[in-house]
Amino acid sequence: MRQQVLVLYLSTSTLDSHVVGWSQYDGTGRTHPTTGDSDEPPYPTGLAALLDGWRLFQASQLLPPQAGHEYDVSFLKHEFFFEKLEDD
Repeated sequence: MRQQVLVLYLSTSTLDSHVVGWSQYDGTGRTHPTTGDSDEPPYPTGLAALLDGWRLFQASQLLPPQAGHEYDVSFLKHEFFFEKLEDD
C-alpha cells in the first residue's frame, strides 16, 4: 500500500466551506510528488474530498487570536490533512 496525501486549506473551520489553498503529494509514484498545476482546487470543499474516498486524519486546532493581533497576517489556519491508500 502507498499513501497519497491531500492538504486542503478551507475558508472556515467547517468541512463544507470553500477551499482557498491546497497541496497534494502522491506516494504511489504515478504522478509528480506534488501536483497543483491548476488554478482550480481538486475539490470545492473538504466534504467533497470525503465523499470521493479521502480519509481525514488531521485538522488544525482552533486557536483564538491573541489580543491586539486580530488583524495580523499569518499562516492559513483552517488546514485539513486527508489520505488515500492505493495498492502498489
